[in-house]
Amino acid sequence: MNWKKKLLALGLSLALTLSLTACGQKAAESEQPEEPAQTEEPAVEAPDGTEADTAHFRIAALKGPTAMGLVKLMKDNDETIGALLSSAKPYEGEVGNLYTFTLAGSADEVTPALIKGDLDMACVPANLAAVLYGKTGGAVEVLAVNTLGVLYIVENGETVQSMADLKGQTIVAAGKGSTPEYALRYLLTENGIDPDKDVTIDWKSEHSECVAALASGQAAIALLPQPFVTVAQTKIEGLRMALDLTAEWDKLDNGSALITGVIVARRDVVEANPGAVDSFLQNYAASVEWVNGNTAEAAALVGEYGIVDAAVAEKALPYCNIVCLTGGEMKDKLSGYLQVLADAEPSSVGGALPGDDFYYGG
Repeated sequence: MNWKKKLLALGLSLALTLSLTACGQKAAESEQPEEPAQTEEPAVEAPDGTEADTAHFRIAALKGPTAMGLVKLMKDNDETIGALLSSAKPYEGEVGNLYTFTLAGSADEVTPALIKGDLDMACVPANLAAVLYGKTGGAVEVLAVNTLGVLYIVENGETVQSMADLKGQTIVAAGKGSTPEYALRYLLTENGIDPDKDVTIDWKSEHSECVAALASGQAAIALLPQPFVTVAQTKIEGLRMALDLTAEWDKLDNGSALITGVIVARRDVVEANPGAVDSFLQNYAASVEWVNGNTAEAAALVGEYGIVDAAVAEKALPYCNIVCLTGGEMKDKLSGYLQVLADAEPSSVGGALPGDDFYYGG
């Protein structure tokens, strides 16, 4: 069997698996993501008999900004599989990596599958990646930062024009004991504001409660992530994004960055498929570039795959800070961010900072 036929056989062997993935389900279908089936994959060889730089990767992402940058890659993957399965004529295009995508509602649905080996890669919160590294004894590494900060100070008014203007104010927020709290407290402190004395932070259990407080007039200032900001703006006339916490973090010029999500992979998968992993990162970078440059079309795909409503996505995408940071830049910004979290609460990063081997290509 020649190389092209082997690749075709690989594509066909994945057909049933791919047909069950969440990315193949439209918004009208069940919201419950299906766990990817495990398949025995044939080895793929290049024409010279060596192992090819291609693989089948099972990837999970959460329904939100950290999945939005994947949508062009998801669509291209669907089209490649469709062409491979077409009976109209033999597929003659070039076949690279093939992917099974699963969309989940929370990280709790993703991490057990990654640890068990049912997933190869996952888009997860940045601090969770560090926790997984510690929990698995270094069996997980981070490939890329996929989303910078998505946190904003919103206001129904014009009082807040800078971080200094938050002094003496009441801020409603959700996420106490997690990264939103640590990020807010860090930025307040770095701007000379004591988060325990100079402001009142009214903690709610959910972001929707913050939106309700703004809508009812019980609060005028809130800390919200995208796309909740966009949803809130559709309900509350005059609500504006007063401060972008990612931009405020960048003003500190400390070499780190406010980071929401990263892409992690099992170390054994990376070591077995280094060329294919690099190809995936190229695929993902191209997808991110397309998403950031084609907002309307990207939003339509975001809606098609049931990640976020398309209308909301179109307004929110420019403010979701979707990126693909790799190598040394990833390591510098992510390690600095994790250090801030560790200083605030060591358990937020698993009790200790990850070693250098946590950072792929760093």
